[in-house]
Amino acid sequence: MVKNRLLRYILIVVGFISLGLGVVGIVLPILPTAPFLLLTSYCFVKSSKRFNQWFLNTKIYKKHLEPFLKTKSMTLKGELILLLGVSCMLITTLLLVNNLTVTIILTILIFLKYLYFVLFITPLDKESLLKLKEGADAR
Repeated sequence: MVKNRLLRYILIVVGFISLGLGVVGIVLPILPTAPFLLLTSYCFVKSSKRFNQWFLNTKIYKKHLEPFLKTKSMTLKGELILLLGVSCMLITTLLLVNNLTVTIILTILIFLKYLYFVLFITPLDKESLLKLKEGADAR
């Protein structure tokens, strides 16, 4: 937990903003949900035990983030939406920035993002996802 009071407040505000964007991402398939919810979780873990506990008990966390964190897997559709959304944001930034260092960093990030998903994230079929959700609902 962060000791600096101002930084704690900033993290709480960023956490709620990213939570809002994550909720919007649930409705709009253009906006990726998982990265915003992961940022929310990070911000709340670093800033407030109370907000973190609240977030961990929400349906949003349990439905959209918990299965991913437990199994390191997601549906192929979810992977594609996430990868395309983040790629669009990074490529847009890449096109707008006129700095060689930033261009190289963004290009490396794009490459590493795809490499991470190919090597570490297991694609789930719909049946496996339903079994995971049924197991989570039984608890």
